[in-house]
Amino acid sequence: MDRVAHIRTEEKKYHDHCFEHYTLFEPGSWLHKPVKTVMDLLEHFNDRRDLKVLDLGCGIGRNSIPMAEAFKNRNGRIICVDLLESAIEKLNNYSKEYGVQQCIETILSDIESFDIKEAEYDAIIAVSALEHVSSEEALTRKLHEMTLGTRLNGINCIIINTNVREVVIDSNLALDPMFEVNLSTDRLLAILDQQYEGWEIMIRIVKPLIFEIDRNSIPVNLSADCITFEARRICES
Repeated sequence: MDRVAHIRTEEKKYHDHCFEHYTLFEPGSWLHKPVKTVMDLLEHFNDRRDLKVLDLGCGIGRNSIPMAEAFKNRNGRIICVDLLESAIEKLNNYSKEYGVQQCIETILSDIESFDIKEAEYDAIIAVSALEHVSSEEALTRKLHEMTLGTRLNGINCIIINTNVREVVIDSNLALDPMFEVNLSTDRLLAILDQQYEGWEIMIRIVKPLIFEIDRNSIPVNLSADCITFEARRICES
């Protein structure tokens, strides 16, 4: 098994376990609430109807369900893309539970293969998702596709980890991080700056993070730089 296939197998185990043992918005997990940056960007569309949003790596709806609740009386639609069948199945169930199924369209696909049509979306969201494409080249291609797929005055919101390290807590043994793309922070920022040249950069911040995860029943500390990048398309070209 090659490295990318191995990482995706391990990540599937991790996320399937999370989705099975934690419900959406349950306190005590990272599913507890939506990402504040994602929800804050909705304010830029307060006077708009018929919005179309793309949520790449949507999971079980941590961000897409609250977005759909905000848009459901304004004919908004959220296209939710995820590689995991368990995520898509639970998102479909949660969309019915929260009464927003009319706003949500789910697509089972890896991000890299999903085709973003030109000028299709008012907003594109990618939270802890783009680091799971197959390579730096694939990441650059997808970012370019995202910029082309965004309508004038539309917004891209990207949250992505760099400089990722995974260390076994008991032994301090360094593991190979289960991230297909693990760039330095400077390199990733340079790629973003190049891809979004000519856009209005609304947020560009880096915050260190560290938290405990489970890797095959072994407690592991995951540390990284978390980049939050938000930009608005202000010109046609």
